Amino acid sequence: MKQALVLAAVAALSTPLAGAPASPGGRLLVANKGDHTLGLVEPGAGRQVAALAESGVTAHEVAASPDGRFAYLPIYGDAGVGRPGRDGTTIDVFDLGAHRRVATIDLGRPERPHAARFGRDGRLYVTTELTSTITVIDPRTNSVVDRIPTGQAESHMLALSRDGRRAWTSNVGPGTVSAIDLAAKKVVAVTTTSQVAVVDLKEWKVTRAIDVPKAPQEVVVRPDGRVAYVSCDASGKVAAIDLATWAVDRLIDAGPFVDGLAWAPLSRDEGRRAEE
Repeated sequence: MKQALVLAAVAALSTPLAGAPASPGGRLLVANKGDHTLGLVEPGAGRQVAALAESGVTAHEVAASPDGRFAYLPIYGDAGVGRPGRDGTTIDVFDLGAHRRVATIDLGRPERPHAARFGRDGRLYVTTELTSTITVIDPRTNSVVDRIPTGQAESHMLALSRDGRRAWTSNVGPGTVSAIDLAAKKVVAVTTTSQVAVVDLKEWKVTRAIDVPKAPQEVVVRPDGRVAYVSCDASGKVAAIDLATWAVDRLIDAGPFVDGLAWAPLSRDEGRRAEE
């Protein structure tokens, strides 16, 4: 079956948090599953400039702190969804300015943590497949502060609304999407889907399909809203989509089995150095 990745023009699921910089200045973070590294890509140069070793096997996804200083990599394990293997129990934290791992968060039990997103409240929300939950992390203490049920098995990907009130998880085994009221910690709807898509949340309609290299995994939209980056697992490439033309503008070579992506804005010091 031909694989396609679908984007919508008003994709609230990929919209940066309020207060995020409008400038495209920053770096693209890539979870390279093949060599167990965090890749740092300079989009302007179109190349990976650093690969930082993870503490475990294997991170699939990555999230950047809103200030661009840190990256968070959930260590999922060494097997695919629903398959037997080692179960991940930790999340690695990297200092992006220093290019080194500075902490590893212990989740306290086998979880297979996967998709990670920062909420409007500044906390980190992570899907934890084995317990059908979203685990909430306080980045100030690097500790677990809450667990929210998804109501479905194998909750894999995660999106958060801009107002911080709702979460959506894609659930691999049953092929569903859970809509969750975060304040009430309650599943309010479960829908069935056979596509991986970002949709217009007002209309719940898929508006466009764009061809990318084989096995697209993750989408991150640049803060200025002009470019979307798509990790393509089987090709080891990241596709850059021009959101004005809805066409692939370039393909960037990354590491083997690329998966999770995140956009990390340049810190103030890095921004000053870039301007010099």
